[in-house]
Amino acid sequence: MGMQGAIAMKTIFHLARSAGRFSARRGAPHTGAALAVAVALLGGSAQPCSAGSDAAAPPVPVALPKIQKVTEYIQLTGNATAINTVNIIARVEGYLEKIHFLDGQIVKKGDLLFTIQQQQYKDQLQQAEAQVRALEAALVYAKIEAARYSALQKKGAAAQVVVDQWNFQTKKTEADLASARAQVDIGKLNLSYTEVRAPFDGQMSKHYVDLGNTVGGTGQRTVLADIVQLDPIYVVANLSETEYLTIRKNLNQRMPNLAELLQVPVEVGLENQDSYAYRGTIQYVAPGIDPKTGTLFVRGVLDNPDHRLLPGFFVRIRLPKARILPGALLVPDRAVQSDQVGRFLFVLNQEDAVQQRYVQLGERDGALRVILSGIQSGDRVVVGDFWRVSAGAKVAPRLTAIEGSADQQ
Repeated sequence: MGMQGAIAMKTIFHLARSAGRFSARRGAPHTGAALAVAVALLGGSAQPCSAGSDAAAPPVPVALPKIQKVTEYIQLTGNATAINTVNIIARVEGYLEKIHFLDGQIVKKGDLLFTIQQQQYKDQLQQAEAQVRALEAALVYAKIEAARYSALQKKGAAAQVVVDQWNFQTKKTEADLASARAQVDIGKLNLSYTEVRAPFDGQMSKHYVDLGNTVGGTGQRTVLADIVQLDPIYVVANLSETEYLTIRKNLNQRMPNLAELLQVPVEVGLENQDSYAYRGTIQYVAPGIDPKTGTLFVRGVLDNPDHRLLPGFFVRIRLPKARILPGALLVPDRAVQSDQVGRFLFVLNQEDAVQQRYVQLGERDGALRVILSGIQSGDRVVVGDFWRVSAGAKVAPRLTAIEGSADQQ
């Protein structure tokens, strides 16, 4: 800084101090004039800053709440569970000869899963069938003899005791034949048990017994594998007593009968999904509240053709509360903000100034959220660029339409 600059800075200091004292005594604001002279000495500009040079109000997207008929729901957390899980067991004794599936394979009802040693059961069946043929022949002979001796007895050529003996032999042979035919049926059944088949469509577990092992011994329950039915599938949850009473109140204390209950829709979503992609119906409701938990057991059933739901999955379950809001207000769920007080929306007043409105939230479906109280249908709600807004600030509204729709009709 040169000599002139040093003199100017010193002049600014003395003028500012003098102007301050003069202003304090007489109230005459000459500080600005003094500073202007000093700045002029430095070759600068003494133009004051004006309020009109503030930045323009930032543009933000706003939208009017969407008005729509909405069904109120109860949201529960539950589990998926298989409709059928069956242990595949060996019902006859023998060596395990073949395994006809791969561990974890999807199978159809009637598919062959295991083959147990068959030869002994084929031989037993042939033996029973031979016994049937022998008794059929014996029955024919007994009937012929009984008829012959009956005719002779009428002519006085045979004793009554002989006729009685052949009638008895006929009846006994008929009984023996019935028993032999039952043995044939048992033989066929045992032979069929050597081929273990799938009782329904499902997914196999791993096999628990390797080839060559003896299975199905007397008094032995050998589990060969498990099969799980995945389509359809159950979802189960527990409804609190308060939620149950809310539903009953909405129904005017009238609970639906079984036929009506089986028509109640159930919507299900996975834990990592925002939507409810799976739909079914109520399949069972427990007859009373469990006194240990204070909850009511509810079970739904739904189709699961792609096997995306697996037994044990945690799921989100939505049940209707039996009440409809005819003109609900919906806003994008992303517009809902929160602080220590609660949930709120940014809403513009008539002067385009931002207001912070605390609201009561309703159901969420997809990208939209029901607002039960706190806003009106004509309020302009900020739906984006939240970093640009704060309570009391003025903005330039850019009206947009709410995208998406609530699937709650």
